[in-house]
Amino acid sequence: MEYTQLGRSGLSVSRLCLGTMNFGPETTEPDSYTIMDRAHEHGINFFDTANVYGWKAGEGVTEQIIGRWFATGGGRREKTVIATKLYGSMGDWPNDNLLSALNIRRAADESLRRLKTDYIDLYQMHHVDRATPWDEIWEAFSVLRQQGKVLYFGSSNFAGWHLAQAQEAARARHFLGLVSEQSIYNLLNRWVELEVLPAAQHYGIGVIPWSPLGGGLLGGVLRKQREGGGSRGNSDRAKGNLAKHQDAIEAYEKLCADLGEDPANVGLAWLLHQDGVTAPIIGPRTAEQLDGSLRAAELKLDDEVLTKLDELFPAPGPNGSKPAPEAYAW
Repeated sequence: MEYTQLGRSGLSVSRLCLGTMNFGPETTEPDSYTIMDRAHEHGINFFDTANVYGWKAGEGVTEQIIGRWFATGGGRREKTVIATKLYGSMGDWPNDNLLSALNIRRAADESLRRLKTDYIDLYQMHHVDRATPWDEIWEAFSVLRQQGKVLYFGSSNFAGWHLAQAQEAARARHFLGLVSEQSIYNLLNRWVELEVLPAAQHYGIGVIPWSPLGGGLLGGVLRKQREGGGSRGNSDRAKGNLAKHQDAIEAYEKLCADLGEDPANVGLAWLLHQDGVTAPIIGPRTAEQLDGSLRAAELKLDDEVLTKLDELFPAPGPNGSKPAPEAYAW
């Protein structure tokens, strides 16, 4: 497994990030333990979760599973860079969500309790909170850092100008600010290339793509349908997107077959070839799915293949493959 620094920080993380959203709803606790142990065996040290994962209001099911796994010992906590998030509602009262100083304090303490750890490596805002001023957010985060409860901070689903806002407010406080941004990013959805990626690179923020396979559409969905296998591409939303992009996906799967590579690995490898990307989040439901993802970390795509992928899935804007404003202006 290769490692890289998370943004401009000194923190070393694996080039693949283990997403844990399936732990609880889709994957049993024993199987979740197996996946996490297998991740360590493969050298994956970067795990991502959120306080809302598990989708039972206020319970933090997935964090609890990870915490009980940490508690089994064997250096599991020490080997893991654990990233979690706050923002979503964890209760029925007005201050049980968003990014007020009150919720930041409460949410951090609850995540620490569920994760059975005394510090969080990377604490991420799951969404931008337009109602809370940045001075309040950074003051609350600086207290967590002074207390030793959080080491680094990140964002998720931010626009490029939100990243600029956050970093300039942190700079004014002589605070490190954001070291990472989680964005939806895949061959089918390249909008972050316009402004988020350039802003992240300017400010030294590592980008962690979520949904790297477009909800399963880049994971060999057509082949799986022909073989009669189950697929995440069977949801109504996925079916609509598949119909919209079917010609490109057919050509993509043929290209992958010609390369002798699994489409999922090509999709992940493409992300690893993009400047500014730290680690795509993979969300295996089984240990076998995790094992299958490892090929992506070593797969090198040549310029010819990268050009073909750009032709199949063009960058957004009339002047594609360029950042804003050149992407949509002279």
